[in-house]
Amino acid sequence: MYNVYEQLSIKDIANWVASGAIIFGGIIPYVPQYREIKRRDSAEGFSLYVCFTLLIANTLRIFFWFGKHYEIPLLLQSICMIVTMFIMIKLCINVQSRNQVIKVRERVFSDFDANFFWKWTDFQSYLDFMLLFAVLIGILTYLLVDVPIFVETIGLLAVLTEAMLGIPQFLRNFFNKSTNGMSIVMVAMWTLGDAFKTCYFVIREAPIQFEVCGTLQVIIDIAILTQVYIYQNKTTIHTRVPVRVD
Repeated sequence: MYNVYEQLSIKDIANWVASGAIIFGGIIPYVPQYREIKRRDSAEGFSLYVCFTLLIANTLRIFFWFGKHYEIPLLLQSICMIVTMFIMIKLCINVQSRNQVIKVRERVFSDFDANFFWKWTDFQSYLDFMLLFAVLIGILTYLLVDVPIFVETIGLLAVLTEAMLGIPQFLRNFFNKSTNGMSIVMVAMWTLGDAFKTCYFVIREAPIQFEVCGTLQVIIDIAILTQVYIYQNKTTIHTRVPVRVD
């Protein structure tokens, strides 16, 4: 047993810690949001389009792995994020259903009504859509996995979709000329997390798409933090825990 511990180096331990942070770090910001929704019994302030963006991005990233293998922790990160987003969707749908004062018509994916896309009233519709999306991308990947430009495009779309997640929040602050309703601590966590993630990508020599994604996310995070300084005199004290909204 002593020999086993002796063989463990600081580098090995650091790699394990870094891998764990990569796998689970992305879902941590959604824990307080989940608790806030449960506490208030209201999904107001949380956009399901956040879930949509992350589900699409991480599904694409998983299929990118089949064409160009990257580190397993990054693959596991995508799986964890997908599970987390479905948990958030399930919670929001349940809360919205309980809070209905007047019974409204059910909106489901099988209606194929573009006006209610991603505004369905049942959880199964979200599962059905993502299953259909995964099947279509899976078929394309199976047929074109040996075509480099297709594989690289899948990877680029995945990381760019995720990287742009903060843009709606930035635009919302810009048009409102205020960061009221936005948690500075939360954005600071995003910035630190994205900076760590980007360094991890560079050090571990992940595909260039990941490095581009991380860099863009850090730039957007810093831009949002800059808005806090610019609009500080126009922002009132708040308690809501925000998310990257659409």
